[in-house]
Amino acid sequence: MNIATYIDHTLLKSSATPTDITLLCQEAITYNFFSVCVNSYYVPLVRDLLRGSDVKVCTTIGFPLGAMATETKVFETQTAIAQGAQEIDMVLNVGMLRAGAYDFVYNDIRAVKACMGDVTLKVILEISELTAAEIKTASELCIKAQADFIKTSTGFSGSGATIEAVTLMKATANGKALVKASGGIRDLETALAYIEAGADRIGTSSGVAIVQAYTQTV
Repeated sequence: MNIATYIDHTLLKSSATPTDITLLCQEAITYNFFSVCVNSYYVPLVRDLLRGSDVKVCTTIGFPLGAMATETKVFETQTAIAQGAQEIDMVLNVGMLRAGAYDFVYNDIRAVKACMGDVTLKVILEISELTAAEIKTASELCIKAQADFIKTSTGFSGSGATIEAVTLMKATANGKALVKASGGIRDLETALAYIEAGADRIGTSSGVAIVQAYTQTV
Protein backbone atom coordinates (compact mmCIF):
# COMPACT_ATOMS: atom_id res chain seq x y z
CA MET A 1 0.00 0.00 0.00
CA ASN A 2 1.16 3.52 -0.83
CA ILE A 3 -0.60 5.65 1.75
CA ALA A 4 0.23 8.89 -0.09
CA THR A 5 -2.18 7.93 -2.86
CA TYR A 6 -5.06 7.93 -0.35
CA ILE A 7 -4.46 11.52 0.72
CA ASP A 8 -6.13 14.73 -0.40
CA HIS A 9 -3.55 17.24 0.90
CA THR A 10 -5.80 19.91 2.35
CA LEU A 11 -5.70 23.56 3.38
CA LEU A 12 -9.10 25.20 3.81
CA LYS A 13 -8.48 27.81 6.50
CA SER A 14 -9.77 31.27 5.63
CA SER A 15 -6.38 32.69 6.61
CA ALA A 16 -4.48 30.66 3.98
CA THR A 17 -2.28 32.87 1.80
CA PRO A 18 -0.91 32.24 -1.71
CA THR A 19 2.42 31.42 -0.07
CA ASP A 20 0.72 28.77 2.07
CA ILE A 21 -1.00 27.28 -0.97
CA THR A 22 2.27 27.23 -2.91
CA LEU A 23 3.94 25.24 -0.12
CA LEU A 24 0.94 22.86 -0.03
CA CYS A 25 1.36 22.15 -3.74
CA GLN A 26 5.10 21.68 -3.45
CA GLU A 27 4.55 19.14 -0.67
CA ALA A 28 1.91 17.35 -2.72
CA ILE A 29 4.29 16.97 -5.65
CA THR A 30 7.15 15.86 -3.41
CA TYR A 31 5.09 13.17 -1.66
CA ASN A 32 2.83 12.32 -4.63
CA PHE A 33 -0.45 12.84 -2.81
CA PHE A 34 -3.63 12.08 -4.73
CA SER A 35 -4.80 15.68 -4.78
CA VAL A 36 -4.53 19.15 -3.30
CA CYS A 37 -7.82 20.34 -1.80
CA VAL A 38 -8.38 24.10 -1.43
CA ASN A 39 -11.15 26.67 -1.41
CA SER A 40 -12.35 27.53 -4.91
CA TYR A 41 -10.62 30.92 -5.09
CA TYR A 42 -7.28 29.15 -5.25
CA VAL A 43 -8.12 26.71 -8.07
CA PRO A 44 -6.27 28.69 -10.80
CA LEU A 45 -3.13 28.97 -8.66
CA VAL A 46 -3.19 25.28 -7.75
CA ARG A 47 -3.80 24.31 -11.39
CA ASP A 48 -0.72 26.24 -12.44
CA LEU A 49 1.46 24.95 -9.61
CA LEU A 50 0.51 21.30 -10.21
CA ARG A 51 0.83 21.43 -14.01
CA GLY A 52 2.96 18.54 -15.24
CA SER A 53 2.47 16.47 -12.07
CA ASP A 54 0.06 13.58 -11.37
CA VAL A 55 -1.51 15.41 -8.41
CA LYS A 56 -5.13 16.39 -9.02
CA VAL A 57 -6.81 19.72 -8.31
CA CYS A 58 -9.64 19.36 -5.77
CA THR A 59 -11.85 22.15 -4.47
CA THR A 60 -14.75 22.65 -2.09
CA ILE A 61 -18.19 23.90 -3.08
CA GLY A 62 -20.73 25.50 -0.75
CA PHE A 63 -18.07 25.36 1.93
CA PRO A 64 -18.26 25.03 4.89
CA LEU A 65 -22.00 25.28 5.65
CA GLY A 66 -23.72 23.88 2.56
CA ALA A 67 -26.64 26.25 3.12
CA MET A 68 -26.34 28.13 -0.17
CA ALA A 69 -28.86 28.15 -3.01
CA THR A 70 -28.50 25.23 -5.38
CA GLU A 71 -27.95 27.68 -8.23
CA THR A 72 -25.02 29.18 -6.32
CA LYS A 73 -23.43 25.76 -5.83
CA VAL A 74 -23.86 24.99 -9.53
CA PHE A 75 -22.26 28.29 -10.57
CA GLU A 76 -19.34 27.80 -8.19
CA THR A 77 -18.87 24.26 -9.51
CA GLN A 78 -18.95 25.32 -13.15
CA THR A 79 -16.49 28.13 -12.49
CA ALA A 80 -14.10 25.86 -10.59
CA ILE A 81 -14.13 23.22 -13.33
CA ALA A 82 -13.56 25.85 -16.02
CA GLN A 83 -10.54 27.04 -14.02
CA GLY A 84 -9.07 23.55 -13.71
CA ALA A 85 -10.72 21.66 -10.82
CA GLN A 86 -10.68 17.90 -11.34
CA GLU A 87 -12.53 16.90 -8.17
CA ILE A 88 -15.36 18.66 -6.31
CA ASP A 89 -16.10 18.31 -2.57
CA MET A 90 -19.62 19.71 -2.12
CA VAL A 91 -21.26 20.32 1.25
CA LEU A 92 -24.73 18.83 1.62
CA ASN A 93 -27.52 21.08 2.95
CA VAL A 94 -27.58 19.65 6.47
CA GLY A 95 -30.53 21.70 7.70
CA MET A 96 -32.78 20.54 4.88
CA LEU A 97 -31.73 16.94 5.47
CA ARG A 98 -32.58 17.22 9.16
CA ALA A 99 -35.92 18.79 8.21
CA GLY A 100 -36.75 15.70 6.17
CA ALA A 101 -36.70 17.61 2.86
CA TYR A 102 -35.15 14.66 1.07
CA ASP A 103 -36.30 15.65 -2.42
CA PHE A 104 -34.56 19.00 -2.01
CA VAL A 105 -31.35 17.37 -0.78
CA TYR A 106 -31.36 14.92 -3.69
CA ASN A 107 -32.03 17.67 -6.23
CA ASP A 108 -29.31 19.88 -4.71
CA ILE A 109 -26.71 17.13 -5.15
CA ARG A 110 -28.04 16.06 -8.51
CA ALA A 111 -27.92 19.58 -9.94
CA VAL A 112 -24.24 19.84 -9.08
CA LYS A 113 -23.47 16.37 -10.42
CA ALA A 114 -25.34 17.11 -13.65
CA CYS A 115 -23.11 20.09 -14.50
CA MET A 116 -19.81 18.30 -13.90
CA GLY A 117 -19.29 15.90 -16.78
CA ASP A 118 -16.73 13.27 -15.76
CA VAL A 119 -15.33 15.29 -12.82
CA THR A 120 -15.41 13.42 -9.50
CA LEU A 121 -18.05 14.52 -6.98
CA LYS A 122 -17.64 14.00 -3.24
CA VAL A 123 -20.55 15.04 -1.00
CA ILE A 124 -19.75 16.14 2.55
CA LEU A 125 -22.38 14.99 5.07
CA GLU A 126 -21.07 16.82 8.19
CA ILE A 127 -21.65 13.77 10.37
CA SER A 128 -21.19 15.61 13.68
CA GLU A 129 -24.58 17.24 13.03
CA LEU A 130 -26.39 14.00 12.16
CA THR A 131 -27.73 10.89 13.85
CA ALA A 132 -26.76 7.47 12.57
CA ALA A 133 -30.14 7.20 10.83
CA GLU A 134 -29.58 10.59 9.17
CA ILE A 135 -26.08 9.56 8.05
CA LYS A 136 -27.57 6.47 6.43
CA THR A 137 -30.32 8.49 4.74
CA ALA A 138 -27.85 11.12 3.53
CA SER A 139 -25.61 8.40 2.12
CA GLU A 140 -28.54 6.85 0.28
CA LEU A 141 -29.46 10.23 -1.23
CA CYS A 142 -25.86 10.75 -2.39
CA ILE A 143 -25.86 7.35 -4.08
CA LYS A 144 -29.23 8.05 -5.72
CA ALA A 145 -27.86 11.37 -7.03
CA GLN A 146 -24.84 9.49 -8.44
CA ALA A 147 -22.17 11.06 -6.26
CA ASP A 148 -18.81 9.33 -6.62
CA PHE A 149 -17.84 9.67 -2.94
CA ILE A 150 -19.58 10.18 0.37
CA LYS A 151 -17.40 12.27 2.71
CA THR A 152 -17.65 12.56 6.48
CA SER A 153 -16.89 16.14 7.41
CA THR A 154 -15.69 19.63 6.56
CA GLY A 155 -13.32 19.64 9.54
CA PHE A 156 -14.95 22.89 10.68
CA SER A 157 -17.77 21.47 12.80
CA GLY A 158 -17.90 19.07 15.74
CA SER A 159 -15.75 15.99 15.99
CA GLY A 160 -14.85 15.36 12.36
CA ALA A 161 -14.67 11.78 11.13
CA THR A 162 -15.50 8.76 13.29
CA ILE A 163 -14.84 5.09 12.69
CA GLU A 164 -18.51 4.33 13.35
CA ALA A 165 -19.67 6.76 10.67
CA VAL A 166 -17.17 5.53 8.08
CA THR A 167 -18.22 1.93 8.74
CA LEU A 168 -21.90 2.87 8.34
CA MET A 169 -21.26 4.92 5.20
CA LYS A 170 -19.23 2.10 3.64
CA ALA A 171 -21.94 -0.46 4.38
CA THR A 172 -24.67 1.81 3.02
CA ALA A 173 -22.69 2.59 -0.13
CA ASN A 174 -22.25 -1.13 -0.74
CA GLY A 175 -19.89 -0.52 -3.64
CA LYS A 176 -22.09 2.10 -5.32
CA ALA A 177 -19.95 4.99 -4.04
CA LEU A 178 -16.58 5.42 -2.36
CA VAL A 179 -15.98 6.91 1.10
CA LYS A 180 -13.73 9.78 2.13
CA ALA A 181 -12.82 10.25 5.79
CA SER A 182 -11.93 13.82 6.75
CA GLY A 183 -11.74 15.89 9.90
CA GLY A 184 -9.33 15.29 12.77
CA ILE A 185 -7.03 12.83 10.97
CA ARG A 186 -3.60 13.98 12.08
CA ASP A 187 -1.39 10.91 12.44
CA LEU A 188 -0.55 7.61 10.78
CA GLU A 189 -2.35 5.41 13.29
CA THR A 190 -5.61 7.28 12.78
CA ALA A 191 -5.27 7.32 8.99
CA LEU A 192 -4.66 3.57 8.89
CA ALA A 193 -7.64 2.95 11.16
CA TYR A 194 -9.92 4.77 8.73
CA ILE A 195 -8.52 2.91 5.75
CA GLU A 196 -9.10 -0.35 7.62
CA ALA A 197 -12.69 0.78 8.31
CA GLY A 198 -13.26 1.24 4.59
CA ALA A 199 -12.15 4.76 3.67
CA ASP A 200 -11.03 5.01 0.07
CA ARG A 201 -9.60 8.51 0.51
CA ILE A 202 -8.29 10.55 3.46
CA GLY A 203 -8.65 14.33 3.72
CA THR A 204 -6.01 15.83 5.98
CA SER A 205 -3.73 18.80 6.48
CA SER A 206 -1.20 16.43 8.12
CA GLY A 207 -0.30 14.44 5.04
CA VAL A 208 3.42 15.09 5.24
CA ALA A 209 3.67 13.84 8.83
CA ILE A 210 1.52 10.80 8.00
CA VAL A 211 3.66 9.80 5.01
CA GLN A 212 6.91 10.40 6.86
CA ALA A 213 5.71 8.17 9.70
CA TYR A 214 4.56 5.51 7.22
CA THR A 215 7.93 5.37 5.44
CA GLN A 216 9.54 4.50 8.77
CA THR A 217 7.35 1.41 9.08
CA VAL A 218 7.98 -0.15 5.66
